[in-house]
Amino acid sequence: MSDNTFFTFEQHDDGIAVISIDLPGESQNVLKMEFIEELQPVIEQIKTDSAVKGLIIKSGKEGSFIAGADISMFGKVDTAEDAEKISTSGHQFFNALEDLKKPVVAAIHGACLGGGLELALACSGRVISDSSKTKLGLPEVQLGVLPGGGGTQRLPRLVGIAPSLDMMLTGKQLFPKQAKKLGLVDDVVPQANLMKAARKRIEELRKGKEKKTSISSYFTAKGLQKLFLESNPLGRNIIFDQARKTVQKKTKGNYPAPNKIIECVEKGMSQGIKKGLATEAKNFGQLVVSSEAKALISVFYATTELKKDNGVDSDAEPARIKKVGVLGGGLMGSGIAYVSVDKANKKVRVKDVRPEGVNGALNYSWKLISKKMKKKIVSPSTARHTMSFLTGTTDFSGFKNVDMVIEAVFEDIKLKHQMVKDVEQNCSDHTIFATNTSSIPITTIAEAAKRPEQVVGLHYFSPVEKMPLVEIIATDKTADWVIATCVELAKQQGKTPIVVNDGAGFYVNRILAPYINEAGILLNEGVAIEKLDKAMVQAGFPVGPITLLDQVGIDVATKVAPILEEAFGDRMSTPRAFEKLKDDDRKGKKNKRGFYKYEGGSKNGKEVDESVYSVLGVTPDKHVDNKEIAERGLLLMANEAARCLDEGIIRSARDGDIGAIFGIGFPPFHGGPFRYMDKLGIDTVVERLEYYQKLQGDRFAPADILIKMRDGSESFHK
Repeated sequence: MSDNTFFTFEQHDDGIAVISIDLPGESQNVLKMEFIEELQPVIEQIKTDSAVKGLIIKSGKEGSFIAGADISMFGKVDTAEDAEKISTSGHQFFNALEDLKKPVVAAIHGACLGGGLELALACSGRVISDSSKTKLGLPEVQLGVLPGGGGTQRLPRLVGIAPSLDMMLTGKQLFPKQAKKLGLVDDVVPQANLMKAARKRIEELRKGKEKKTSISSYFTAKGLQKLFLESNPLGRNIIFDQARKTVQKKTKGNYPAPNKIIECVEKGMSQGIKKGLATEAKNFGQLVVSSEAKALISVFYATTELKKDNGVDSDAEPARIKKVGVLGGGLMGSGIAYVSVDKANKKVRVKDVRPEGVNGALNYSWKLISKKMKKKIVSPSTARHTMSFLTGTTDFSGFKNVDMVIEAVFEDIKLKHQMVKDVEQNCSDHTIFATNTSSIPITTIAEAAKRPEQVVGLHYFSPVEKMPLVEIIATDKTADWVIATCVELAKQQGKTPIVVNDGAGFYVNRILAPYINEAGILLNEGVAIEKLDKAMVQAGFPVGPITLLDQVGIDVATKVAPILEEAFGDRMSTPRAFEKLKDDDRKGKKNKRGFYKYEGGSKNGKEVDESVYSVLGVTPDKHVDNKEIAERGLLLMANEAARCLDEGIIRSARDGDIGAIFGIGFPPFHGGPFRYMDKLGIDTVVERLEYYQKLQGDRFAPADILIKMRDGSESFHK
């Protein structure tokens, strides 16, 4: 046995050598260039040593094979050529591994992602554990780059062009059974049998036994596609053309990585693997130094930092949460109950004034858990066990021992005050009262509390099970241990939490308001609804501002608007014409009366309800350039974000960037509003705001902090 810095190497009597990867001081293995350099001579030794009949590569860490490449090396490259060299070095190593005349099997348990999967693809065989921790994928596209270790060449050859593009263009991760079905791995076994299965696979490979595709699988839709489309140049062109169309539709040309991935696969399949690898290295180099990759990598680092952040500046410890109470069985309450049960594994008690509300909340969770069961992500017994943690009531029975109550009732201050009093009366002295209000200041809600230090805001976004952000809102009285406890619970629920200080609109809704208002002002001036939405989707938002109003509810927006206007004055005033929508009972999608038509079918919510123009009293004939629409919206959002940082509403520019991206879909390729301003340059931001201020009025007046930063040539991220 020999020890190296990054792995151990053992040679067994049966002729099988084992490399066990274990990066010192890291919780997960990542692929470093130093590791590859250290491994190269060992591969050479195995090649020439006749005593070695086969090699198994495994992880020495529990629950992680290799979680990807070491992203920190991207920050050390200055030019595209430097990054290209990293890829080429990786290719040389993986090629040497692939060219060994002896069987090499990857024994995979835990995360096998990015460079980890590329290492496994260069092996002759792959066996994986059936653990829920085991996931395989090439998620590089999410960082604005592409698989640079041969993944764009080996994956299509193993599983087919279309499935490999699906994996690489979405970055999706496969569970064990999915990986086996796709042909990505040879065997799925219990973790205890992993090494046994790896040895067996080596013996099979030595005897020349390949895992054959059964004849029947050719007659599936995927099999026929592979047979007729992928086996000839004309068919391949259809796949690549379709992939490009899909990419354009989804990315609007804002992300270069997907098209570069398609180019690599196309070159490799038409001109051979050597040409494909050269294209991969070149494209990898160009992407690593692109502004989009830098922005997306900064988002990755920020979320990684937030995972380690307890949300307070003290060393306050979070309290242990065993049981959560949820008040309100509506859409928000149901979603909060689900993530608390399914993700955080907490016992949850839902209270609603009506039995129908309780049943609705229970059904909501069961529908989502059943979906996972049908997809074989969880077993029926696990699904039933999870559901057993969720109970409901129409009174406060079973609330005595809850550690936290999350309130998701109507936005009515009298009702909220009543909830605070009821919780303090029916729960224990240590119970935290968290409110999911989106508009009422937490300080106002806490006025009814005997223990205001245990009142906190826990603002989720709809739909709760999909939206990754939680705003944790602290008042000047909220105890640090309460904030730390909420941060810990949010992480357990699978969320990214940011801690913000109390104030009208908190952070996310406050920066969203001027952006939505600007769309309203443009609409009021006669810019067509679809033009406004299209401009912002083109600029990188997931949906346009008018569609968002319909989805959130026009009634909800008109309820929040006066609170913000009262707090911040004219710059937050909404077009008075919006009151006419309220009078016309237009609430949006929820009552099928909004800016768009909701009549079912394929056009549901996609066709503008032209009658809305006459309600507003406008004619949609004004032309404003798409670029101007987008710039006005982005600048107002960024300007308000700068004010929030200046006022201490958010703790850092990092939190502001993540809050905007995860809360309202601020275009990730900009890296968030603060990185967007840094990229433009603060002097340019101020100049553009002043330009619009002259044309449009004082709502574009630059924030004081921006003027100071311009004069001091500063940036938000050092």
